[in-house]
Amino acid sequence: MSNVLLTGGAGYIGSHTAVALAAAGHRVVVYDNFSNSEPAAVQRLAQVVGAPVVTIEGDVRDTALLQRTLLEQKIDAVIHFAGLKAVGESVLKPIDYYANNVQGAISLLQAMQGAGCKTLVFSSSATVYGDPHYLPIDEAHPTRATSPYGRCKLHIEEILADVSVADPSWRLAALRYFNPVGAHPSGLIGENPNGIPNNLMPFVAQVAVGKLPQLNVFGNDYDTPDGTGVRDYIHVMDLAEGHLAALKFLMQHPGLHTFNLGTGRGYSVLEMIKAFEAASGKPVPYTVAPRRAGDIASCYASVEFSAQTLNWRATRSLKDMCESSWKFQQNI
Repeated sequence: MSNVLLTGGAGYIGSHTAVALAAAGHRVVVYDNFSNSEPAAVQRLAQVVGAPVVTIEGDVRDTALLQRTLLEQKIDAVIHFAGLKAVGESVLKPIDYYANNVQGAISLLQAMQGAGCKTLVFSSSATVYGDPHYLPIDEAHPTRATSPYGRCKLHIEEILADVSVADPSWRLAALRYFNPVGAHPSGLIGENPNGIPNNLMPFVAQVAVGKLPQLNVFGNDYDTPDGTGVRDYIHVMDLAEGHLAALKFLMQHPGLHTFNLGTGRGYSVLEMIKAFEAASGKPVPYTVAPRRAGDIASCYASVEFSAQTLNWRATRSLKDMCESSWKFQQNI
């Protein structure tokens, strides 16, 4: 059993990973400033795991508080989720993104070095690949981020590479997520962003439940089967289990390791709408809007390396993703 610190642990992916870690016998400590989550999320998380969850309220750029937390809580490994995460917003607010995401990661690494904790799983993103040269995207695909958000992730990956060269005893994993969706089957935790959602699934769910009037589909003239963008959507509990697999792998393998976490297949926006309508029994009205700058036609992962190296593969279906999202939406 390890003591694992989750920065941004009250957020969407962090809270689901906390469940997977607790189920595997690890002790979880949440570190969050609640900028895009809420303290109530930790209470719901405690209901799911059946025990209180130690929570430290703090900013990831507070190196002193982080280091103190690592030492006082006897942390063995860190999973770093804390970060701003909207591609469109990053274009408008690049300074905020670099300050929070890159500066935050440096602060965390300084705290870890000071505390002698050298095991880190980092939430990276498929946005580091940019517009794909080929599909499916494998880990050897060239990186070329097209937004400040993606460049933040890439800069942090480059920092981790330099750290692993300077000190080979570090154990580092960069997990390049595709598109996490869905919720815990209890319906107690899920994706509940502050304000208008930036991601498709919570927006669709809020339209279905009547909170929002309709969905904007950005572009229907892409070179895809139905003209709408195709993405690799992965159930958040599959993603959470991917973190557990990466942590287990790092126990045996020092150095920096990079993995795609996706399903290996894509669904279009219209397929997602139809699937959600089937799961909820509610209509999801939509209107077609112009393409958004920076959006690409198709993006889905090659998942063979993760399957072979981590002995992990996504198993949950699109139906599971939609039904769990709908259950959570009705609970909040």
